Order: sequence, then C-alpha cells, then structure tokens
Amino acid sequence: MSQIFTAIFYQPILNLLIFLYNTVALHDLGLAIILLTVVIRLVFWPLSKSSIKSQKALQDLQPKIEELKKKFNNDKVELSRATMELYKENKVNPFSSCLPLLIQLPFLFAVYRVFRDGIGNKLDFVYPFISRPEVINTLSFGFLDLVKPNIPLAILAGLAQFWQAKMMITTKPAIDTPGSKDESMAAIMNKQMLYFMPAITVFIGLSLPGGLTLYWFVLTFLTAVQQLITFHKKTGASSGAGNTIEGELIK
Repeated sequence: MSQIFTAIFYQPILNLLIFLYNTVALHDLGLAIILLTVVIRLVFWPLSKSSIKSQKALQDLQPKIEELKKKFNNDKVELSRATMELYKENKVNPFSSCLPLLIQLPFLFAVYRVFRDGIGNKLDFVYPFISRPEVINTLSFGFLDLVKPNIPLAILAGLAQFWQAKMMITTKPAIDTPGSKDESMAAIMNKQMLYFMPAITVFIGLSLPGGLTLYWFVLTFLTAVQQLITFHKKTGASSGAGNTIEGELIK
C-alpha cells in the first residue's frame, strides 16, 4: 500500500517540485513551492469550487434548520424528514462539500510527506528524465530558511485562515422569519471557530519546517481568493436574475 501511495501521489509531487525548482523557479525553493501550490490549486479548482458552493449553501440554510429544530424539538423523525426536504427544495447536498476534500486528501498528505522527509533526502525518487540537482538550496529569496520553523510564515498562514473563515460567515441570508435574527448555537460555534482555527494554524505552523508552512499559507490564501471569486460571481448572477425579473414585471 505504501508503494502504491509513493508511486501515484508522492513521486509525482516530488518530481513536479524538482522540475519547477530546476526551471521556472531558477533554483529558488521558496518560489518552486509557491508555483507548486498554484499548480495544485488550479488542478483542483473545479472540485474546490463545488465544495465552496456547498459549504456556503449549508451555511446560508442554517437559520432555517434552526427553526426546524425548534418546531420539531420532540420529533426527531419529523425533523429529519423536514431537514431533508429543505435540502431538496434548495438543491443542496449536505455531503457534496466533503467529497472534493476527500479526493484532495492523498495529494495534500503527499505534499506533507515531501516536506517532512526533506526534499534533499529523497532525490532517489526523481524520474530519470528530470535533472537531479546535486543539492537543494533551502535558503529562499536570499533570507528565508525553509528547513527551520518560521514565525512570520506561521502568522501569515493564520491570517489567511482567518480571512477564509471570515468570508464564509460574513454574508447573512435574508430570511424574514421571527426566529431568524436570534443568534443560534451554530452561529456562536462559527464565531468561536473563526478565531480558534487561525490560532491552531499558527500554533502548528510554529513547529513545521518553513517550506511546509509556506505551502500551507499560499494554499490557504489561494483558497480564500477562490472563495472571493466564487461568491462574487454568485452575487452577480443573483443580481442579474433579479434585474431580469424586474424587467419582465415592468413590461
């Protein structure tokens, strides 16, 4: 099983990193890591987009779900039925946000393994058709040591995590119901996670090699940018649909 993982996930990630290091990155490991992260993000862009939309849709439905919990407080069967009906009416699959993440996990673990093992220690896994550098220079941009833990990178990763999480809970759905303005338990948990996850990111980042923390920061930042683009397009589409309906009514 380990050999299959190495051949399908670990080796391709390592070789792509070495290829970028030798060519586009001009033997700068930090730049190679950034480019590797961009490539991985682009490859999984469609899956990530689907996951982001599903997470946001579930977030927007939370007030209605809380109302159903109040309405069917003592009837778990009816609550389940009503909840599934709500998902069906809004065309939301509660499990669709998890599948893209599960597909990406082996690749993310492979990246972690590449940096954890030390890139220079695994050059035997480089394909014959890729030039194998004699040594990997771990000093990036002339000052950033990617072997040692790096405090600024850990803080940047935490801030990117905060931005990503904040974006998910900032926009509230316009639901005109009596209980929709009450802050539910889910909303309180969301606010706690808004600060808890960035803190955990910084804490873990302080113990990781700088190269892995750089990858984590860039990946989180690009994910937040993708969220921003996805939400902007969704808002624009909703606005356009509203204008069309308004135009039809005027006619």
